[in-house]
Amino acid sequence: MNRCVVLVDAGYLLGAAASLLAGEPVRSRISVDHAALVAGLRERAERDTGCSLLRIYWFDGAPDRVPQPEHRRLRVMPRVTVRLGALTRTDGRWAQKGVDAAMHAELTELARNRACSDIVLVTGDGDLLPGLMSAKEHGVAVHLWAVQAADGDYNQSEDLVAEADERRVLDRTWLTGVARAKEPVAPCAPQEPRPEIAAILSAPLPETSKNGSAPGNRRAELADEAPRSEHGSAEPAAEAGQAPAPRAENQGVPTPKDLAGLSRAAAANGVLPSATLRWSSDKGMVDRTPGESSETAGLPMLAQLTSAEQRWADREEDITEVSGDPFEVGQVFARRWLKRLTNRSDVQRLSTEYPRIPHRIDGELLRYAARFGLLAHKDDQIDEHDRYAIRAGFWRQVDDLTGARSEHAPAGE
Repeated sequence: MNRCVVLVDAGYLLGAAASLLAGEPVRSRISVDHAALVAGLRERAERDTGCSLLRIYWFDGAPDRVPQPEHRRLRVMPRVTVRLGALTRTDGRWAQKGVDAAMHAELTELARNRACSDIVLVTGDGDLLPGLMSAKEHGVAVHLWAVQAADGDYNQSEDLVAEADERRVLDRTWLTGVARAKEPVAPCAPQEPRPEIAAILSAPLPETSKNGSAPGNRRAELADEAPRSEHGSAEPAAEAGQAPAPRAENQGVPTPKDLAGLSRAAAANGVLPSATLRWSSDKGMVDRTPGESSETAGLPMLAQLTSAEQRWADREEDITEVSGDPFEVGQVFARRWLKRLTNRSDVQRLSTEYPRIPHRIDGELLRYAARFGLLAHKDDQIDEHDRYAIRAGFWRQVDDLTGARSEHAPAGE
């Protein structure tokens, strides 16, 4: 059967392209036009093999095997199938797990079932040598493609090169048609986060005593590490009306429990807590008044406001236009929710809850964010920064679309 299949090791292809075009093998250093890349691979494969394309298999790693935005775009393209392995972090470095095994299994299965006459391998990993040899034994011609090495040397296994039936090189000219190096960033002071997020991250942690701490607060020990003045006393707290002093970098992002503890401590001292410190819809975050739950329980969820046609359009937009940045994800969700509301008084009911997002809507927002791989476990820690950025994006979009900037908005906007 005169058909060809292309198996792409994305880690090798994009890493080697980044090394050639940007000077270091870091995929984030290049911008890739995935539609042009797929079209280029198909055209090149059909020309080199003289066969029509059956399918392109794209093998890559992802945290918890959750498809990232680029995978979501690729897997809806014609003749493209995405296979994901795990992406794990060990000793500060990310590594793919299961990608080579998946490529080996697909390679041998295609050859054994006589699904194609030619297989194009875009990889440099010698672990695929047994699969390559097995494919040849089943009468399949194996074409091995390399990415031009930045140093002019080989960036593929020598044994793999020796066993391939045909060899080609994707050179700089071909690669520049589908990818380009991002502009280098000049050395400068670290960028400050968006004002909405900065106000949250600068919130001081709840004060703890030597005799105990708030339940579940794993940062109680940090109370003893507060900056000291030259006289040995702790630095004074910010005066009323001033922004809290930035917290030490090693303190990390405050958890909802941290912020809830701070809010309770402030209330006990007769101080009205800042709105930003009441940031989460988690049940333990705020003391709700008896009427609060019933007031917001009637707010419609996005799913209730979305027709089948809109759901399809939303999915297409998520795949083709939404980058997966947590702040942007919150904005997209809020834009859809607001534009589909039939009762405009619901906007006012929502605004009275600022900055807390009503529980049902917040849960739906976070489930939507999970589609983009956000909120996944990273180094065994839930990424609280993502949560704050998602909710900050939600409130920013609410303000932008209603034309009424909240009086509680963080300073600096």
